[in-house]
Amino acid sequence: MTTDSTPPPRLRRAITGTLLFAFILGDVLGAGIYALMGVLSAKVGGMLWAPLIVALALALLTAGSYAELVTKYPRAGGAAVFAERAFKNRPISFLVGYCMLAAGVTSAAGLAIAFAGDYLGTFIDIPVTLAAVIFLAIVAALNMRGIKESLGANLVMTTIEVSGLVVVIVVVAIFVGGGDGDLSRALELPGGSGFVGSILAGAIIAYYSFVGFETSANVIEEVKNPTRTYPRALFGALITAGVVYVLVGIASAAALPSADLQESSGPLLAVVKATGVSVPAWLFSLIALIAVANGALLTMIMTSRLTYGMSEQDLLPRVLSRVLPGRKTPWAAIVATTIVAMLLTLIGDLATLAETVVLLLLFVFLSTNVSVLVLRREKVEHEHFRVWTVIPYLGAASCIVLMTQQRPIVWLFGAGLLAVGGILFGLAQWGRRREKR
Repeated sequence: MTTDSTPPPRLRRAITGTLLFAFILGDVLGAGIYALMGVLSAKVGGMLWAPLIVALALALLTAGSYAELVTKYPRAGGAAVFAERAFKNRPISFLVGYCMLAAGVTSAAGLAIAFAGDYLGTFIDIPVTLAAVIFLAIVAALNMRGIKESLGANLVMTTIEVSGLVVVIVVVAIFVGGGDGDLSRALELPGGSGFVGSILAGAIIAYYSFVGFETSANVIEEVKNPTRTYPRALFGALITAGVVYVLVGIASAAALPSADLQESSGPLLAVVKATGVSVPAWLFSLIALIAVANGALLTMIMTSRLTYGMSEQDLLPRVLSRVLPGRKTPWAAIVATTIVAMLLTLIGDLATLAETVVLLLLFVFLSTNVSVLVLRREKVEHEHFRVWTVIPYLGAASCIVLMTQQRPIVWLFGAGLLAVGGILFGLAQWGRRREKR
């Protein structure tokens, strides 16, 4: 069966390959790497690079499925659109999209709190909640102004974000080249730990550092020449992030013993200090703030476009698909998702929220991998990327393996969020039935 019934996009195609690459790279790198090494070291000792490589391989499996579906159906809405086409079941499509929405808004709230915490405290003393709300309002204003302006800001922030990691790699390379440090620590596991078990436990943590590539599916309607541009930007950004992560992991192990990395709440700053290079605390705080701000901006771009796309598919109220006439940005979706993120900054255990984000995204990834296989029977008139058939199977299996490692409290919290989504879907359907009368 051949179908190419997607209508012309209502959003402006303003994203070039370079901007899309920077969008994905900035979202993947995020702020996590600045705190990741200490947590990861508790699992794998000095072998920080190994679980990062495993996590990259797992992420590339699902990325392959995204590359096929996004170029085959280049419409805002991402995984929800794929599920709608694959399963022909509105509740399933809604829940897949809602998982993505819940994960994105929760992640943005956590990033806002992170922004308003100790890093901002280096420069100004302001209540965390107030700072988080103001921060989200500023992000919304930039998002409202336009996708090109937002991604232009992202390009600058991603450059700064990457430069901080490059500084770590370079100063440690000089340090080791001068005869200091110990590269052999990069091959040490914690005492009494098995290789496979340690690396798998570390990969589960490291996987979080690659989450973010999926957000790019929700801006595909604004990408120029998506069939050619999207796969290159997606795989290029993931591999680039993986190389940077591995080098930072090796540098961290060479500069500091595992115990010292685990004790530091700012492990990369500790790594730089160990080299004897004098780097002011305010400089790394500034870089971290920029990394967090970048992650929040990209996440809110995703959630607003996903909300818009689900509204276009009648999975959410039609009011959320309203677009600014001049700017061509989905203003109603931006306002709604920002308000929810602001409310979420008032609650909870950020560690549990972060793990819940991963769990929700694993459901989305599982759905996407299955959707690729179901939709292979459906042909479209335009050319698109096609992934090897074995990849979606492996991607789905990797999602199931990672799900089995989540804590019970995370499953409980995720179930609660899904229950709320079910209620919202029921209310939306009731409202549409009333409109048809």
